[in-house]
Amino acid sequence: MTAATATGSVWTFDAIGTAWAIETTHPLSPVVRAEVSAVVDGFDRAWSRFRDDSAVSALATGRSASVDAPEDTDAMLALYDELDVATRGAVNPLVGDALARLGYDARLTLAPVGSPESAPPWREVMTWGSGILSLSLPATIDVGALGKGRLVDRVLESLLSRVEGDVVVDGSGDLAVRGAPVRVGLEHPYDPTRAIGVVEVRDAALCASAITRRAWGQGLHHVLDARTGAPVDAFAATWAIADTAMRADALATALFFDGGPELAAAWGASWVRMRTDGRVEWSPGFEGEIF
Repeated sequence: MTAATATGSVWTFDAIGTAWAIETTHPLSPVVRAEVSAVVDGFDRAWSRFRDDSAVSALATGRSASVDAPEDTDAMLALYDELDVATRGAVNPLVGDALARLGYDARLTLAPVGSPESAPPWREVMTWGSGILSLSLPATIDVGALGKGRLVDRVLESLLSRVEGDVVVDGSGDLAVRGAPVRVGLEHPYDPTRAIGVVEVRDAALCASAITRRAWGQGLHHVLDARTGAPVDAFAATWAIADTAMRADALATALFFDGGPELAAAWGASWVRMRTDGRVEWSPGFEGEIF
């Protein structure tokens, strides 16, 4: 996904395993950059299954059956409830062990250790409330279906209270825009030098997902059906535009499954998705151009 903006200053950095770019009308001060870095690090320390010291890792290893609920617990898990219902269980925050089994583990070995296995029924295993997040058995939480979008929203929120003018937060495929509109190219999943369309994003978020990103081995990638533990194979890429990046990110995941378009309609969001055979579908409310 490529974006063209007219903002005046760009800050790039790496975080949570990917490249970020924050574009603002005026350069960000060291104080504001430090505040953004603190937001990102706090999220990573809570939710990263790639860190030994995270809350997620403590629950996964069984070192603890419960932890202090991270700040984003209620917002993200409430949205997972909606994803779960809409996709009939295909999207599940306990898919981490299924990903690790296929090689996308904490050490990034990219070496499968067995055939796919379904994720546990998360609402029977996971509870939260009164500031506590608990699992009744060790399991690996992976909030990849919407977590990066949530973090983009958190970063944007921290910036809007500190800077004036236009702001674009780009977390490598998860984009939030405030102020001047941004024209975004929808990158072809099989040829990054091409776009299958363009759309203008104004005071909204656009998130994308593709099976060609974070892919390894024959047919192995990060978008799994939690009911089977196997990578999806009907769709190659999705794009969703919503009021928040967390919702757009969630829809970009849900659109790989039946029920995704219906959820988008309920949220008033627009979308595009490409099948693995090259056919492209889009919502009635999509205001961009498909080539």
